[in-house]
Amino acid sequence: MENAGTQQEYFAKRQLKKGAVGWLLLVGLGVSYVISGDFAGWNFGLAQGGWGGLFIATLIAALMYLCMSLAMSEMSTMLPTAGGGYSFARVAFGPLGGYLTGTAILMEYAIAPAAIAVFIGAYCESLFGIGGWLIYLLCYAVFMALHLKGAGEVLKIMFVITAIACVALVVFIVAMLPHFHSQRLFDIAVSENTGASSFLPFGYIGIWAAVPYAIWFFLAVEGVPLAAEEARDPVRALPRGLIGSMMILAVFALLILFLSAGAAGSDALKNSGAPLVDALIAVYGKQSGLATFVNFVGLAGLIASFFSIIYAYSRQIFALSRAGYLPKRLSLTNQNKTPYLAIIIPGIIGFLLSLTGEGDLLILMAVFGATISYVLMMLSHIRLRISRPELPRPYKTPGGLLTSAIALLLSVAAVVAGLMVNPAIWLLSAGIYVLFIVYFVVYSRHHLVRGTPEDEFAQLNESLSDE
Repeated sequence: MENAGTQQEYFAKRQLKKGAVGWLLLVGLGVSYVISGDFAGWNFGLAQGGWGGLFIATLIAALMYLCMSLAMSEMSTMLPTAGGGYSFARVAFGPLGGYLTGTAILMEYAIAPAAIAVFIGAYCESLFGIGGWLIYLLCYAVFMALHLKGAGEVLKIMFVITAIACVALVVFIVAMLPHFHSQRLFDIAVSENTGASSFLPFGYIGIWAAVPYAIWFFLAVEGVPLAAEEARDPVRALPRGLIGSMMILAVFALLILFLSAGAAGSDALKNSGAPLVDALIAVYGKQSGLATFVNFVGLAGLIASFFSIIYAYSRQIFALSRAGYLPKRLSLTNQNKTPYLAIIIPGIIGFLLSLTGEGDLLILMAVFGATISYVLMMLSHIRLRISRPELPRPYKTPGGLLTSAIALLLSVAAVVAGLMVNPAIWLLSAGIYVLFIVYFVVYSRHHLVRGTPEDEFAQLNESLSDE
């Protein structure tokens, strides 16, 4: 920025709506980011690790996300900005660290809706006989349009949709309970891999291969801090939103994992595009009203995540663009204080990705970005704890460095797991990430903007370090 007046004008065109979100809406936001993972996607882990492998992988993922949520609660109250994890890494490791984290998160949030659109198409195909590109297009067009109306309105709509989806999950759980038989969990044929058994039909390696799909049960819950600049009382609301939504998601994940496979059989669900519906059909028959109800209402769960992750990617792009890491036009906001180009352009890209119809492969690409960002965010927590212990921390992570160290080690393991499942997709994702890095080295590092919230905090941190 050339002068104070120019800087003031720049930020005036890039304002979000303050105080639009309370802690309860943040809990709903965290659940809505992720709830689609209960309806579809997780079951591909059965094909990789069998029920036992996916179960152990889910426990690992739940521990990783719980520790990470506790660490991020601390950092989000230290620095409540729309950048979320990018902002934390910017303060801890400078512009490059912030950029590496922000673009990894962006890959996760831009690709995940494409995978969800594929699953929405599968549910619509089951219910209405219509799926494919038309459903994907309708999803993007309708929900991007709604997002352009503003944050408060959007999050209230998401809260209602998420509540409806939770009702569908509860109905499914109650319907499956009387039909649960533990032997059905272990009906996948045992391989000859090391450690193979009925519990681990693909052996020990199956646990690692199932990790990316176990992550799908929780992927994107870490996006709650992206609403920081639009939250009322972020110091109290952000930890409640993160931890509250994580607890709800963990309970649903374990119940769905046990009861769906335990009633319908793991083998029947391992490649299903709509596993909850197929589980109900296996138990109650194709004409079952329960299957139709969960299929119809289950769309709400998929839509909730699709809807809310559009919010997440738009806020991540807004923060990166406002700081100059991405083209600055992407952070312009409309009269509703909504970053319209940050909603529309990634939506077009996501729609094109959804046309592949490969939901399982899109999950792996989203998980690549997610796990890279988790490693960097947990390193940020450790760095800030060690280098700046005196900084105000309205919320302190229980367990301190041990908690973030556990999340860090599990995140590194998750990155490796993605490579083991499908090296080609992992390398493709890594190639996209490298292109982002080249853009930073060649262009954006020379055009960074001073005066963003995370930049001001970083400058304050540096000046205190020099005293």
